[in-house]
Amino acid sequence: MTRRYWNINLEEMMEAGVHFGHGTRKWNPRMSPYISAKRKGIHITNLTRTARFLSEACDLVFDAASKGKQFLIVGTKNKAADSVARAAIRARCHYVNKKWLGGMLTNWSTTETRLHKFRDLRMEQKAGRLACLPKRDAAVLKRQLSHLQTYLGGIKYMTGLPDIVIIVDQQEEYTALRECITLGIPTICLIDTNCDPDLADISIPANDDAIASIRLILTKLVFAICEGRSSYIRNP
Repeated sequence: MTRRYWNINLEEMMEAGVHFGHGTRKWNPRMSPYISAKRKGIHITNLTRTARFLSEACDLVFDAASKGKQFLIVGTKNKAADSVARAAIRARCHYVNKKWLGGMLTNWSTTETRLHKFRDLRMEQKAGRLACLPKRDAAVLKRQLSHLQTYLGGIKYMTGLPDIVIIVDQQEEYTALRECITLGIPTICLIDTNCDPDLADISIPANDDAIASIRLILTKLVFAICEGRSSYIRNP
């Protein structure tokens, strides 16, 4: 049963440009059920279907959050990076917004080792121990810390595989999606008209190039996650 209080309306989505797809030459024929028209050489997404799948995704993350499940939000292209970080921090989710390192999930033991190294270096820096080292040694460790912060900063508190992964732009994050599929981790994908809607567990047809569109979709999902977390806290 769909929860109506997610307040997803078509006018809001149109204002954010959610309905604008790619050019008609750059499309995946499997997206045809989610396209309502062509306008000036671009496909127009059917927002009624977008609203339906977004609502289903909100239901899913609400239920998962109300059970204490953990989320990972992935979106590494420049237009999505800031919105992904803000949304994840607000909902207390893990996130990757700079670069997806191959094997981040499927080779979790290696990722875990990197995270341990990252945490150790952060503790060393906070304790002032790096400043006590020879300049050359300190410089090497600081570069390592900066590199780890860039690529693993959003998952520094992640202690195991996530329960649900939210992906912004299926094409850009295809490696991340394939890792989730391999591991059987449920996925929610924001997909544009050039994507395959059958790959994710829930695909939300939407403009994945406009910042306003990305931000709107993430805002709805984050609200549902926050509501679910509140329910979990009230009813542990």
